Amino acid sequence: MEGASPATFRPTPQQAFGHGLYLGVLGAVASVGMAVIIALFGSGPPGWMWAALVLGSLLIGAVAGLAAGRRTGVEVGAGGIRTSSVFAEGVAPWSRVVDLRAERRGRRNVVSVYLDSGASVQLHAPYSGGLFAADPQFELKVFALSHLWRSHRFGGLPG
Repeated sequence: MEGASPATFRPTPQQAFGHGLYLGVLGAVASVGMAVIIALFGSGPPGWMWAALVLGSLLIGAVAGLAAGRRTGVEVGAGGIRTSSVFAEGVAPWSRVVDLRAERRGRRNVVSVYLDSGASVQLHAPYSGGLFAADPQFELKVFALSHLWRSHRFGGLPG
């Protein structure tokens, strides 16, 4: 298993797009809110500018979500589980992982890794939820993660 390439789990393109749209909506609310405040104290932007504020924010958010989705993920290899996101990275060596399971957190099903220190780490991928967060292969990915963990934890499966 030492020579095998690591397994990688990333948000699906649909999940990355949905996350980007969410960020885009937040940006649209902020930009339209700022434009409303400016309009209250002076002349407001022209009519076409309101649509540009909303659509531009949504477009920028969707593109940013797709770009961030390529950097966010989990890599499982011989050394352990490596998580990466836009802002941070972390490694959990196999010797510290005592349990790995799928859990319901809010409106999503996520994979949590429990460490020997008692801490739990929620993996960035795979996950599944409603609408854009749905991943039809979530159970297969959890099974693959569980199999990899058990193989490293217990020294492989009997043949």
